[in-house]
Amino acid sequence: MVSLSTWFRYIANKLEYSVSISWKSYTRGQINDIELRDSVWKYLFQGKLTYLYGNKGDQMAPVMGGLGGTLLVRKLPAADPKRVSVGDVVVMKDPEKSDNYIVRRLAAIEGYEMVSTDEKDEPFVLDKDECWVLADNENMKPKEANDSRTFGPVPMRNIVGRAIYCLRTAVDHGPVQNSNDSMRKDSPVLEVELDVDEMMKNHKA
Repeated sequence: MVSLSTWFRYIANKLEYSVSISWKSYTRGQINDIELRDSVWKYLFQGKLTYLYGNKGDQMAPVMGGLGGTLLVRKLPAADPKRVSVGDVVVMKDPEKSDNYIVRRLAAIEGYEMVSTDEKDEPFVLDKDECWVLADNENMKPKEANDSRTFGPVPMRNIVGRAIYCLRTAVDHGPVQNSNDSMRKDSPVLEVELDVDEMMKNHKA
């Protein structure tokens, strides 16, 4: 049973998301003043903060299994250093195939100096709103891993969510290891919205 304090934290998270996503639509001219209020209430009372995503491949093994897994993903109204942290497993638009999405771990954000293991490569600093993402599978070569070692820095706006729970099989599932700060923020969302049975129905081994 979810505690009262957890419910308060969950509602606070939901309100923050509702206001952020509605304000973004308002500033883009997609909704007017009256619709702004209605949008906040709609997201607050009707929507969820998570969705299910089927991840294929072994780029994120062993965290997500050799064949991938079904992920519970927390929606993000915007990807910035206040909402995502280095160490988070994120769902993002594939920089090489804009219609596809990939799951990778956030390894660095704006301001980080990137130094290559190849002495021929010059160090560089990630620009504002840029990030560097890596696959977890250390046994893969960079081209197979399909991460920033191949396609370089990625715009933060490509990030659409953070993976917070992974179902690999019916008996092998659990929270995704993200940064400590993000896991703390996500804990009430996970406690309220996690439904393993629903994840099983959507799981494709």
